[in-house]
Amino acid sequence: MRVMIQLRPSPDLVAAVTDPGTAVAAADVADGLPGVELDPGFSPVAVPRPVPPAGGDPLSLNQPLDFSLAAEDASVLVRGTISDDETATRVAMLLAARPDVAGVFADPVIETSLTCGGDAPVGDWHDVERLLNVAALRAEGLDGSGVALAVLDTGVNALHTARQLGRDVILDAARSWLPSGVVGRPGEFEVDHGTMCAFDALIAAPRASVIDIPLLLSPRPGGSALDGLLSDGVAAFAHLRDVLAAQPEESRALVVNNSWGSFSPEWDFPVGHPGNYSDSAAHPFNLMVAALEQAGADVLFAAGNCGTQCRDGRCAFPDRPIVGANSHPKALSIGGVDVSGERVGYSSQGPGRLSARKPDICAYTHFSGSKAFGQAEPDSGTSAAAPVAAGLVAAIRTRWPCARLS
Repeated sequence: MRVMIQLRPSPDLVAAVTDPGTAVAAADVADGLPGVELDPGFSPVAVPRPVPPAGGDPLSLNQPLDFSLAAEDASVLVRGTISDDETATRVAMLLAARPDVAGVFADPVIETSLTCGGDAPVGDWHDVERLLNVAALRAEGLDGSGVALAVLDTGVNALHTARQLGRDVILDAARSWLPSGVVGRPGEFEVDHGTMCAFDALIAAPRASVIDIPLLLSPRPGGSALDGLLSDGVAAFAHLRDVLAAQPEESRALVVNNSWGSFSPEWDFPVGHPGNYSDSAAHPFNLMVAALEQAGADVLFAAGNCGTQCRDGRCAFPDRPIVGANSHPKALSIGGVDVSGERVGYSSQGPGRLSARKPDICAYTHFSGSKAFGQAEPDSGTSAAAPVAAGLVAAIRTRWPCARLS
């Protein structure tokens, strides 16, 4: 089983991990963990400590939280593998043998949220443009200029996106990021799910700067071309935290689109286990989401395609399929409607697991747009709805950064 291991090493080592100019290997932090095969290609990631208000619960995300990356507060995350047939024993042994191990968490597979239906498109992207009143937004100068728009997906093909939109795409290659083992150049990946997401976000925010993070191309043994590991999501959010920190505090604007999620409990620890992801606010990735939002980012997740009328075939949670960060109280969870305003049958219904009142809002999907999957195929799923909403958020951020509007 793939796991993330949270450690509390010496403050000097924590400080080295948090320093972007210092290279720290997994073995420097976690050498000699019994029963664990460390992944040397995964660089250690610093996880900030949540700081609740006086008397607050440090494990609750439903309250104002600060986050500390001070060397005496932060922990460090590494990735490894534990034998499947000895997982429970190995985890217990590890926690008992190493007092510096703070926790062992699931590293579930994360996958794109594609539609399960073969229905023809309902309208096209110009209908979405009209329904969002993009012309009026542009007349007010709300076009995403100066706003960083991170697309965490399968990578973006900027040339295809520009061709379909009929205008240039601003690609921020310098602030883009690739997981370990992913080969390619930002903006030059194959036309696929990530290109659809970029296109749909740029409908409302055509001048936003696209940060390309091909998270779902992260390789795993036996994996498909459209899935990755949540540990790379932790590393990506750590990178975005640095991106946000480098912006002037008074004008910070970072919108983060995540059209992916965990479909099956098979890759997770059981609900109630300390390492569980689907229902646990204490999972490191759920903490990273809260920390990035608290620092000023707008974080959006697709609600998923497990709606009762047209479930995606991968949906394996027996109930409440909006799990983990897709149901995060500090993130916007986006369901899907077509351009006539009807909920599409595959859009996941609540309640969510981390927060019951999910999805938060719905946005448009199942329209003809990016042509990422062929001329006749729609931009579909809550995968399309989430970036449509993200683009609208980015347009608003043109004038109102997080320092002025939460």
